[in-house]
Amino acid sequence: MTSKVDMRKFVEGPVDRLQCDIHRYSKGMSRVRWPSLGGTVHDIWFTCTLRHTAGLYNITSFLRVTPATTMSAHQPDFFSWLTIGVKEKINASAVMVLMTRSPSVRVGLQKETTLHCQFAVDHKVPHLTVEWHLQRHGERRTKLFSYSSSSGHTEGSGVAVKGIAGGDASLTVPITKVSSEGMYVCSVRVPPLNGSVDIALHIIEPPDVSLTTKEEQIPSVVCEANGFYPLDVEIDLFKETSSGQRPEKLGNVLHSSHLQHHDGTHSLAAFVRLRPSPQDSGCAIYSCRVSHVSLQGLYIHKSIIGPGCWTWFHLTLPGLVCLVLMIIFIAVTRRHFFNKTVRRR
Repeated sequence: MTSKVDMRKFVEGPVDRLQCDIHRYSKGMSRVRWPSLGGTVHDIWFTCTLRHTAGLYNITSFLRVTPATTMSAHQPDFFSWLTIGVKEKINASAVMVLMTRSPSVRVGLQKETTLHCQFAVDHKVPHLTVEWHLQRHGERRTKLFSYSSSSGHTEGSGVAVKGIAGGDASLTVPITKVSSEGMYVCSVRVPPLNGSVDIALHIIEPPDVSLTTKEEQIPSVVCEANGFYPLDVEIDLFKETSSGQRPEKLGNVLHSSHLQHHDGTHSLAAFVRLRPSPQDSGCAIYSCRVSHVSLQGLYIHKSIIGPGCWTWFHLTLPGLVCLVLMIIFIAVTRRHFFNKTVRRR
């Protein structure tokens, strides 16, 4: 039967996509013995972390080694590192595992998202503390949630306390905002161990794109990208003439300054003034291409017919009006003729 702290049970997919790091772990001056069978105050600790290179999950296991000799009770364990020979093997016991299946999360605004955090301990009813913190860029760390099994005290929200007993410490962010972005830290403390996983939450909101023409003294074509986040967006304008040539990327494009809205999103406009040249002939089709990180390498493309062009609609509209008037005239004439015929009879 597989142990509940065996990190292999949490691994998914091919193992060649895994990166493994093993480090010494120091419990500092703590003299607390690990509660499970065989634990001593002199145990030496290691962490083994598996990271999926495609970002599917991170798993950290805490490994306990009982040394043959004990160190002084008055110095921290990092002054007595265990020396391991090149071909030497040591036996280590996994006692706690901590993982997340959402190391990096991308989500839009006004959404609900869950940040996964799961743990397992090798003994029943451990005295544990679960905490969530949010580290925003350039700000102090903020505590979002805390729970202590020994006192039963809960502070904050977002974590189902009933699920903690089963090893589920996932945090739900109910309505995402720009201020929700940052590094979330899920920490689980079972004395003398304190483990944590980091989860990066990225707010990604695509732009709403519009392309219009303005009939002014000097006509212009305006492409607007509204309500996007984060800030960087690229807008290109193209011109296509009736000659059948490939669209030409316009170089005389002007940009407005970035506008920040109350919800933290941004808007930007790019426009070009239409100054006819002797080389221009016939109508032109103007198009706008917008790229943004939320589009994942794709583009938003809009097209519009330039001002001063006669479209199919413009050409057929007078004909449609004449046709309708003709139908009305024929109907009125026939009705009048029918009425005169009835009177004669």
